[in-house]
Amino acid sequence: QVQLVESGGGSVQAGGSLRLSCAASQNARSRDYMGWFRQAPGKEREGVAAIYTGGSTTYYADFVKGRFTISRDNTENVLYLQMTSLKPEDTAMYYCASGYYGLGSPLGVKGYNYWGQGTQVTVSS
Repeated sequence: QVQLVESGGGSVQAGGSLRLSCAASQNARSRDYMGWFRQAPGKEREGVAAIYTGGSTTYYADFVKGRFTISRDNTENVLYLQMTSLKPEDTAMYYCASGYYGLGSPLGVKGYNYWGQGTQVTVSS
């Protein structure tokens, strides 16, 4: 069982920035897809960004392209999501996921075995 712990959420004004972190336990696979997802109240969970940890391939949802950057520190086993130019519609609980088992796009919610508990991001106008 891989443990994932997110941090870095908070409240910011529109146009601001935040960096989310996701610390993975040491038994996480060295070659895996990891992703960031979000869920706003009353809405379904959706993929935000994903990365292949064995290389540099990244994936982004259209609504965050050019604003968010996913990265991973393979030495420390930490996944990051740098968020800039935040908008009120980015308000959601953000989750990281790992243990991809290959069902469709790495941005798909159904493709991951392990999930963190989430960190709240609130963007005010």
